[in-house]
Amino acid sequence: MTQRSTPQQIPVVVLAGFLGSGKTTLLNHLLHRSGGSRIGAIVNDFGAIEIDAMAVAGALGDSTVSLGNGCLCCAVDASELDVYLERLARPSARMDVIVIEASGLAEPGELVRMILASEHPGIVYGGLVEVVDAAEFEETRARHPEIDRHLALADLVVVNKLDRTSDPDRVFGLVRSLTDRAAVVPATYGRIDPELLFECRPSEERVGQLSFDDLHRQDGNAGHDAHIDHVDHLHTAYDSLSFVSEVPLDPRRLMPFLDSRPEGLYRIKGYVDFGPHDPANRYSVHAVGRFLRFYPEPWGPAEARRTQLVLIGSGVDTAALVKELEGCELEGCENDAPHADERGMWGVLRYVQDPEEQTGEEAVEGA
Repeated sequence: MTQRSTPQQIPVVVLAGFLGSGKTTLLNHLLHRSGGSRIGAIVNDFGAIEIDAMAVAGALGDSTVSLGNGCLCCAVDASELDVYLERLARPSARMDVIVIEASGLAEPGELVRMILASEHPGIVYGGLVEVVDAAEFEETRARHPEIDRHLALADLVVVNKLDRTSDPDRVFGLVRSLTDRAAVVPATYGRIDPELLFECRPSEERVGQLSFDDLHRQDGNAGHDAHIDHVDHLHTAYDSLSFVSEVPLDPRRLMPFLDSRPEGLYRIKGYVDFGPHDPANRYSVHAVGRFLRFYPEPWGPAEARRTQLVLIGSGVDTAALVKELEGCELEGCENDAPHADERGMWGVLRYVQDPEEQTGEEAVEGA
């Protein structure tokens, strides 16, 4: 039976996509261009430091529920999800839509199944939005053929970062060929029409290539066991490392680490404190594959100055990575402030976009 919303029901949209595809960028764009619509968010980070939730919280305030250190599709069941939805779906919050931003390693079909199994009377499944990194798509698909299944399930596919690929038409056409009746839209910096968020709700009985019966399946192969056996999920092949330092990092030491990062280290995100090298700013860092970019952001007046990084990779030596990062700490900073070499930041600034070309949306590109 087709799920249909009532005036009292709030659509819940799943926002999914592989690591670094631009989900947080897209969500922040929607929040700033919502046209008065109230959007609540459940943000699920894969890592102990909730970097993505920090990036969204400034726009949403208390309309954010943050779930870190794991994939939502495996960490909770439908009844637990109802607890989180209750906070955002309460009448006094007056939400128009709730967005669940999945981690970059989540299984979208499992999240859709959880929403459809929800017993919360105030919500209805609002569709699956899959974000694709056009620049990394073919390489990602070669490593993870299950991406095809995610695209086939989607109701709206956003082909992001088309400006970073040499043949955008070919990549866009390839993505479109892998979808099942989904709307496919191009984007750069996650900029899409916010109305698409409200129009992506499935209008037929089928959700992608899965029927509602499939998604509600309660046979012997589903139910309790479905939340235990996740060997085919993306996250089973990846490890997450969280690094926090109260000591500023030395840019001359950090850049060789970033420039020579191992092949399996696919994703780096977070904030870096360079101490006396730039006391006015922290630096948001974003790395996907071989792509690297820094974004300077002013420190808040009461903000604790520290470095917070999440590194995600497959087959990497996490203990060695921690040791390398600790070796990037600025010597002598515990006692007297060290001298700031005027050339020390040159390596970092190579990866900072021209301020005249950068907008607030671009400052979180790829999150």
